[in-house]
Amino acid sequence: MSKKMLGDMMRQAQKLQSEMQKMQEESKKKTVEASSGGGMVTVVATGAGEIVSIKIEKDVVNPEDVDMLQDLILAACNEALRRAQQMVNDEMSKLTMGLNIPGLGGLGNMLGK
Repeated sequence: MSKKMLGDMMRQAQKLQSEMQKMQEESKKKTVEASSGGGMVTVVATGAGEIVSIKIEKDVVNPEDVDMLQDLILAACNEALRRAQQMVNDEMSKLTMGLNIPGLGGLGNMLGK
C-alpha cells in the first residue's frame, strides 16, 4: 500500500470519527416516544438513552392495582429505550453507509458500555 493511499485512508478515518462525534452529540438532543396501555403511559427518551419524561393518564392510576401501573410504565420505558437505540443505530448506519464496522455504532457504545 502506498503512502498516499495510507494517508487518504487516515484522512477518511479522521473525517468519519469527527462526523460520528457530531452525530452522537446531535442524537443526545433527539427524542423518541413510546406508550403502553393504549396510550395510558407515555415515555420520552433521548438518543443518549435517558428517560426525559413519563406521562400517566389519571384513569390508569388505581391504588388497588399498582402492579398493572408498574407493568405499563416498565413496558413504555423499555420500548422508548429500544426506539432510542434504533434511532442511533439508523443514524450510525447512514454515516457508515451500511458498513458493519466493529466498535462503531450502537447505543451501548455511545454510553460507554
